[in-house]
Amino acid sequence: MTIDNYNFAGKKAIVRVDFNVPLDENGNITDDTRIRGALPTLKKILNDGGALIIMSHMGKPKGKVNPKFSLSQIQGAVSDALGVEVKFAPDCAKAADAAAALKSGEVLMLENLRFYPEEEGKPVGIDKEDPAYDAAKKEMKDRQKEFAKTLAGYADCYVNDAFGTAHRKHASTAVIADSFDADNKMLGYLMEKEVNAVDNILSNIKRPFTAIMGGSKVSTKIGIIENLMDKVDNLILCGGMTYTFAKAQGGKIGMSICENDKLDLALDIMKKAQEKGVNLVLGTDCVAGDKFSNDANTQVVSAMDIPEGWEGMDAGPETRKLFADAIKGAKTILWNGPAGVFEFDKFTAGSRAIADAIVEATGNGAFSLVGGGDSVACVNKFGVADKVSYVSTGGGALLEAIEGKNLPGIAAIKG
Repeated sequence: MTIDNYNFAGKKAIVRVDFNVPLDENGNITDDTRIRGALPTLKKILNDGGALIIMSHMGKPKGKVNPKFSLSQIQGAVSDALGVEVKFAPDCAKAADAAAALKSGEVLMLENLRFYPEEEGKPVGIDKEDPAYDAAKKEMKDRQKEFAKTLAGYADCYVNDAFGTAHRKHASTAVIADSFDADNKMLGYLMEKEVNAVDNILSNIKRPFTAIMGGSKVSTKIGIIENLMDKVDNLILCGGMTYTFAKAQGGKIGMSICENDKLDLALDIMKKAQEKGVNLVLGTDCVAGDKFSNDANTQVVSAMDIPEGWEGMDAGPETRKLFADAIKGAKTILWNGPAGVFEFDKFTAGSRAIADAIVEATGNGAFSLVGGGDSVACVNKFGVADKVSYVSTGGGALLEAIEGKNLPGIAAIKG
């Protein structure tokens, strides 16, 4: 079933959204992108004449009630965004009466799902090495099924619009779907857009295809790098992982971040790229700082010869040009991870060069997908989010989808 074909009139719909939005110390939302992203789905249900039950997690309360992560803090903002008063259920597992009383056009938001350990389905307070762990895990899985059934009991149909958690087999993202038949469970609009964007990148590649992988560690990106090797024409590896590659080739990297146990892996990636005919683009120069701070002294040096006491903090001017050249001619572009410590204004030039080149290529007809928290923060910081083809709301989910893994939250609905 697709959301477009479904008539919610007279139905109660329970919708899993990702309202894990950043809050300041006073509980005010600092970025409402995720709330805005869910509005088309939520408004479709209300406009059809359905009643709406919203559920989400916030933060990592580890299965315990913690006011710091209460969704009551965003109740007003969600009401304003929807233009409808949002009622609040202070206990997500004891909301049957509130759900039953909902009339068409009304909205109920449940308290943070992760206040219950059953949501994530992991045993609490027991170590994996403990002999009793397997029994505790089985018991928790049974409790998770019951928790999911409780949530499902509030509604006639289920909509998953939380791509950011689609890679998790949680009660609200996957297990709950077992309680609904195929005609009464579906992906929301945001989820459909995410799935289509990933399909565009993986199945509908227009060449040349350039992928840009940033971040501090090679180890966290190895799965995606290996999967992309069979698909891309150009692979740009940037950010902190630059210095693991430099050291692996015998370079001097000063105080730069480096995974010393991944030097062989770095050389292996270079060898694979050569064998597969992939143009692997690594930084040749960098902006080095004498401390990890925005007020560090800086100098441009070779990425293979960083002086002692200095660390690579951003891509240098020569590297920025190399990156831009590999991006500007592309017809398919994937960007995950910045080129430097873009949080400090002094070290944004590398990430900005990537963003500018992507915007130019997109203007010339390329399909560009930007995903992962830091890359999304980059395009927002530079004010170019509306100038790329698609900005993904999912970090881990996007990476696992591009790695070719099945996402439980999607599989539970699509089979």
